[in-house]
Amino acid sequence: MLAALGGCAAPAPAPIAVETPVTGKPLDAIVGVYTEIPEGARSTEFLGTRRQGSGVLIDDHGLILTIGYLVMEADQAAVVGPSGDIIKASVVAYDPETGFGLLRAEGPVGAKPLRLGSSAGLAEGQRVLAVSFSGSRPVVVATVVSRRTFAGYWEYLLENAIFTVPVQSEFGGAALIDETGSLIGIGSLIVNDARQTEQPVFGNMFVPVDVLKPILEDMVASGRGRTPPAPWLGIYTEQAEGRVFITRIADGGPAQAAGLKPGDIIIGVDGHRVRDMTDFLRKVRLQGSAGANIPLDVLPTGAGSLDIARVVVTSGDRHDWLK
Repeated sequence: MLAALGGCAAPAPAPIAVETPVTGKPLDAIVGVYTEIPEGARSTEFLGTRRQGSGVLIDDHGLILTIGYLVMEADQAAVVGPSGDIIKASVVAYDPETGFGLLRAEGPVGAKPLRLGSSAGLAEGQRVLAVSFSGSRPVVVATVVSRRTFAGYWEYLLENAIFTVPVQSEFGGAALIDETGSLIGIGSLIVNDARQTEQPVFGNMFVPVDVLKPILEDMVASGRGRTPPAPWLGIYTEQAEGRVFITRIADGGPAQAAGLKPGDIIIGVDGHRVRDMTDFLRKVRLQGSAGANIPLDVLPTGAGSLDIARVVVTSGDRHDWLK
């Protein structure tokens, strides 16, 4: 799965195998999600062609909410409900801005949907349940340890993300449930900075369902949210010592066309210095939506001087780049 900012390990894709589901009526809405991605898709190099995780039934018509990287570029999908039966499913939506994905089961799931709650009042120290469909510990009693912005190396920016400990190892698409039994988040990552201290604290990052509610109807109707997409550069970055540097360039993406290379250090955006990855992504988004020209101030890799180069990248829409 996607690695977290700061060095999360990325496990190799595992063979798809249906495991024993979580039991208990309140948790029957948590289902197994299994997808197949065709060879040659953009995301297979790092996410593989066979993916599995969890999802949550959220309506009476088979609509299942999960994390987007499970369904990204998928051409086949299935879910497994509480009975253990494999149910064919179709991909409804993938939204790069929030990171959510939607599936529609094409047969009865055999469960009541989980109610969408709100994480607006979720505070540090609050107890929650992190629930996956399968695994050695499908139900983890967790504690919220942080609410803050998360910046992902793949140009992903999520405000007010939810960080919990201890780790739910089967995090992909896992349900975060509050004390009222409502769904308040969907599992995305294992991170090593769940609590920001000098020593690593491993935990999970969950995407709050609050960012789903304004775009849910649009996702069902058109396959993604209809808000203007953020400008996508086609770069993968890391940060160190207050510097943002490029680690990889997306093949066929805008940055490649502009001549950027791995090892280039991004000093600023349009003459304004960037402090870290969060600051960098926010400054890029201030330039406009997808299609905007993004002026980057770059110290090129291997340069013989400390002269800063201005590189203008005509941004694109990540959704259009995917196959």
